Amino acid sequence: MYNRPKCKIMKKSNFIVKSFIVAIAFMAFVAIDSQAQSNWEAGIRFGDNFSIDATIPISAKPRLHAAAYIGDGYNNDFSYDFGLAGYFDWMFALDGGPTGLKFYPGVGPEIFFGNDFNIGVAGDFGVEYSFDFPLTIGLDWRPGVMFTNDVGFHAANWGLMARFRFGEGVRFKAE
Repeated sequence: MYNRPKCKIMKKSNFIVKSFIVAIAFMAFVAIDSQAQSNWEAGIRFGDNFSIDATIPISAKPRLHAAAYIGDGYNNDFSYDFGLAGYFDWMFALDGGPTGLKFYPGVGPEIFFGNDFNIGVAGDFGVEYSFDFPLTIGLDWRPGVMFTNDVGFHAANWGLMARFRFGEGVRFKAE
């Protein structure tokens, strides 16, 4: 029986994937351990990319924003079958504005699997509104830079999202 040797690129990509999973698990542990919980949210995002979207509070303002991308991505700039991303968002509100309206910039890693394996970093810029009932809707933009096979800047990642809010924790207000 012939055993094919693993190439260095495959070993390196496995290490990167494992490191990414460990980092996400650590951030989730920090979020679970946090005393100043706001609301966990889970839903879907439509637009240039379809994703399952979730937010995990770290405190009242920063949060971990996770996405699992499914399907063909970035308007054929490159294609993938599946992708994982984790963004760290900082939350802001307008002084005197509606209690549920939030703006956020963020940044985080992205990993895409498919014909090619791609790793990158993306921004996460958006606005969202949390209703008095457990629904949050929003619009965001996630421009990214890929470092591996499809090296370059990818600006096409606009999306509309709707997420269900679990619990009624800290109400987000401008300070």
